[in-house]
Amino acid sequence: MRNLRHVLAAVILLSSATAALAQKSPATHWRQHLGPQRNGISPAKGLLNVWPAGGPKVVWRKRGGIGMSACAIDGKFLVTLVQDARTQYALALNAATGKQLWKQPVAAAYRNGQGDGPRGTPTISNGNVYVFTGQGILAKLDQKTGKVKWRDNVMQRVQARLADYGMACSPLVHEGNVVVIPGGQQAAVIAYNEKTGAVRWKAGDDKAGYSSPTLLKVGGKLQIVAFLGGSAIGIAPKAGTVLWQYPYITEFNCNTATAIGIGGDVFLSSGENHGSVRLSLTPKGKQFSPKVVWESQGGGSVLRSEWQTPILLGGYLYGLDNVGSAGPVTHLTCVNAKTGDREWRKTRFGKSNLIAADGKLFITNRAGELVVVRANPKAFEEIGRIKVLNSTRQAPSLAGGLLYMRDNREIVCIDVRK
Repeated sequence: MRNLRHVLAAVILLSSATAALAQKSPATHWRQHLGPQRNGISPAKGLLNVWPAGGPKVVWRKRGGIGMSACAIDGKFLVTLVQDARTQYALALNAATGKQLWKQPVAAAYRNGQGDGPRGTPTISNGNVYVFTGQGILAKLDQKTGKVKWRDNVMQRVQARLADYGMACSPLVHEGNVVVIPGGQQAAVIAYNEKTGAVRWKAGDDKAGYSSPTLLKVGGKLQIVAFLGGSAIGIAPKAGTVLWQYPYITEFNCNTATAIGIGGDVFLSSGENHGSVRLSLTPKGKQFSPKVVWESQGGGSVLRSEWQTPILLGGYLYGLDNVGSAGPVTHLTCVNAKTGDREWRKTRFGKSNLIAADGKLFITNRAGELVVVRANPKAFEEIGRIKVLNSTRQAPSLAGGLLYMRDNREIVCIDVRK
């Protein structure tokens, strides 16, 4: 009997340890904009290879609200930003069931001719949720209760003008700092103390675009890379020192995709008939000198990312190439990241957004469809598609084999496991 009790105790301990490890695994969470590494890639495995009859199972649907914010997931906790006629809210749901956990007002409603509501995706870190609203209010909320711990009107603080289409940055949390892009004079990027909400540093001098800061090891050094309205800059994470700057001017400051790393280099891509560039960074004293490895600009560019961050898989970039000045024609394309050569292009695929996992691209389009495409550098290979929502342009989120999509009305959870 004693041995049986010992065996049962060991089983319980093992089960608890396994559950704890599962909660910590990157495959079970999507705690920020574009997932665990801010590159749109989940390490999840065992996802569908063959399209099931009738499409993947819809696990739940929940009424949400207006906005372009994607979902952040931490185990069974999901949070996004929504808006009604008067207010922007942080909305927390049970990720497994869709049951509402809390709903916290964070700012007055934000309205804009290019779409109402919040733009940025919340970030979950150390038991807290960080949100950046459409008019540039940064707030820290308690993950369990939604209670506001601190908040600051960033745009007023740095005396910056609101971006024409709203503040779209998603907060980056790193080593006790919360980093956002307001685009002020000598304060293009600002870092707040995660615990207190006090300003730690300000960096750069440029208008805001619509991109989010990211953490990349480029030029052999870990840096915060911010794609601003007219340039990209690298910043020392602790000190806030600008390490390099590269001019990248587009019409209407529409640099929207997040910068990504390619083998220690920086990759940038913009729409408005602009294009793409891969930059190497050469040390120059305590700073770096950017140098073009390859670029493809203008009307003949291989990739003009309008608002979608390209995905780097196996040395190839998969992205949405928008034709003209925010025109209606968008191609899904695959580009060799080393050379900049186009491998293939699915013409007129349509305005969409994408993430990747298990060798597949999970794409949501303006028609409200989920489209699954194999990440094959040799050819376009669609696995299947299904109508899920009304028009959407948020990137989906993926955690624990469940994919989360939303539009201006609903949030939907879809099982994409085999």
